Amino acid sequence: MIYLDNAATTLQKPEAVYRRVAECLPLCANPGRSGHRLSVQTARAVYDARETVAAFFGIADAMRVVFGLNCTDALNLALHGGLQSGDHVVTTSVEHNSVLRPLNALALQGVAHTIIETGPGGTLDMAAVAAAIRPDTKMLAVTHASNLTGILNPLAELGALCRKHGILLLVDAAQSAGCVPIDVQALQIDLLAVPGHKALFGIQGTGFLYVGPRAHLREVRQGGTGSQSSQPFQPDVLPDRYESGTLNVPGIVSVAAGIEYINTVGIEAVEAHDRALAKQMLEGLAAIPGVTVYGNADAARRLPVVAFNIAGLPSAETATRLDIDYDIAARSGFHCAPLAHRSFGTANEGSVRISGSWFTTRQDVEAALRAVEALAKKA
Repeated sequence: MIYLDNAATTLQKPEAVYRRVAECLPLCANPGRSGHRLSVQTARAVYDARETVAAFFGIADAMRVVFGLNCTDALNLALHGGLQSGDHVVTTSVEHNSVLRPLNALALQGVAHTIIETGPGGTLDMAAVAAAIRPDTKMLAVTHASNLTGILNPLAELGALCRKHGILLLVDAAQSAGCVPIDVQALQIDLLAVPGHKALFGIQGTGFLYVGPRAHLREVRQGGTGSQSSQPFQPDVLPDRYESGTLNVPGIVSVAAGIEYINTVGIEAVEAHDRALAKQMLEGLAAIPGVTVYGNADAARRLPVVAFNIAGLPSAETATRLDIDYDIAARSGFHCAPLAHRSFGTANEGSVRISGSWFTTRQDVEAALRAVEALAKKA
């Protein structure tokens, strides 16, 4: 099968990731819970992984890397832990439900939010963002790249704007982490939510939140941490305050192995490869009669994540035909981004999304383009 659903999860991982997990499992004790050598060895593996993550994202203090269930879990910690009644948040219309649903839940608790519409081009208007900031604004919550179109937001400008107004910058890097360089200090990011199972090539059920020095979060769950166990309340030290319960050690070391692989090939090489795929996808789809491609067509501002529709063919039918007739995996529907579909004018029908990875070839994309063309001719 040609797998073009990498925006949901990467299917092909580097061999080093599989080996690291296999090596970890037989020796995987509970880190920090015991003093025997297997526990100490496992704790060292987690610490090393934390250091690997920190170095990759320009994080000065590895203890500010908080491992969790996934990117959604990290975003919930940032939003529910960082906001309270009377606060205001600025966000955008291309956010994933992992941001929108927590904000809607927080609205019932007195946390207001303003949504900046991107319009059909999917590009963020910096003037509109600045104009939405109020005296009670606590945070700007923004995706780095749309999970529907792959369009990148200008993090450097957003970081500078947030520092100017003294508010926190929360970045959802679900699509971009591992595809383009991200340095939290250079970009002035206060909170960075990252999944392990996408472009970092880790296994599913992994993710982390970087908690910067300006961000002071409440814990959203309490429990065993292996530290200060005689105390009745959650430890106040990082990362223990936010890491209750047994960690997913095989998953954590898989993420470290994925990052080490990216370091070997070079993040710049990954970025160039992804931009070439995005250009091929955009230009190829745009040249097919009856196909509508959504969002800004500038491949330099996009990841290889492209949404489209074929005139006269529902998105679900297109994806089904790609799967059954052409052995191509794509995703149809609303992609957990309902407001983005409203911005692109597809709120009623959804769209088809194809998304590549480092392991996607030009031949894979060419085969998908031929299949879409054949379907468009029949529609």
